[in-house]
Amino acid sequence: MFKVAVAGASGLLGRALGRELAAETDWQVVPTAFSRVAAGQVALDIRDARAIEAFVASEMPDAVVIAAAERRPDVCEHDPAAARALNVDAVRSIAAAAKARGAWVLSISTDYVFDGMHPPYLPDATPNPLNAYGRSKLEGERALLDTTDDALVLRLPLLYGPIVDWQESAVTSLVPAIRASAQAGAAPAVMDAWATRYPTFTPDVAFVIRELLTRCADGNAVRGIAQWSGDEPMTKYDIAQRIAHALGIEAQLVAQTAPADATPRPRDCHLDSGRLEALGIGRRTPFDAGILAVLDAFARDGLGPLSAQ
Repeated sequence: MFKVAVAGASGLLGRALGRELAAETDWQVVPTAFSRVAAGQVALDIRDARAIEAFVASEMPDAVVIAAAERRPDVCEHDPAAARALNVDAVRSIAAAAKARGAWVLSISTDYVFDGMHPPYLPDATPNPLNAYGRSKLEGERALLDTTDDALVLRLPLLYGPIVDWQESAVTSLVPAIRASAQAGAAPAVMDAWATRYPTFTPDVAFVIRELLTRCADGNAVRGIAQWSGDEPMTKYDIAQRIAHALGIEAQLVAQTAPADATPRPRDCHLDSGRLEALGIGRRTPFDAGILAVLDAFARDGLGPLSAQ
């Protein structure tokens, strides 16, 4: 039986992957988590190299997916050591343990390894990260590929999907301000209209990862670097407009046309997904359909109202 270990199973992408892999009844999936350990998950701090060694030796997975990371650019900027512990050192430890076991590793990286000056970016384009987050993820890519040949870096852009709170994604984190701006007498919500993003639905990414795991299980593992991205370019201002439409509210939005973030961010890091598309791997849910599903599920689960009232 093909056995998959998933590090970071309680996060935004990890939960989507868990739902996708649940359909693979011929596989055994071992989900791990650290800060939010749910029933059926193994508690594991991937910053602990000895714990990683013991886990891999005990579970003996055929493949490991690393979905855990410090992905908040501002946090990485202010605490680069903590970012490095998760985004670099933990990746190296998992890669070393997996290599000893003979397991394939898939590690999630980011479009922020690029400077955003010359999109679209092919997998072999020269990285030039602008901030500590991008630098830590680039170091993590190199740590993985320097440690084991049986591995794949999967670069992804801005993610959104089913959430447990609004702040879990930079897409849904806009919702409170959008709703507040629709209140009578409220001030407009200022939204970035400078940087172009490509919001990508986590269930689509989970589908891509399952396809990659299937190739691994069949003895045709993809190695090196691959990328997957949504194909709808939009700024946060555009995203906010579409969220307001999905919510059915008249939001007051103001476009911020100059970069305003304290941490430098690239302007347009569109990732070329051609390598996976050539393999017949991929799925894209239109943003309007994806965000409506996220908002509906959030309200249905009793986690927050949809409307401004």
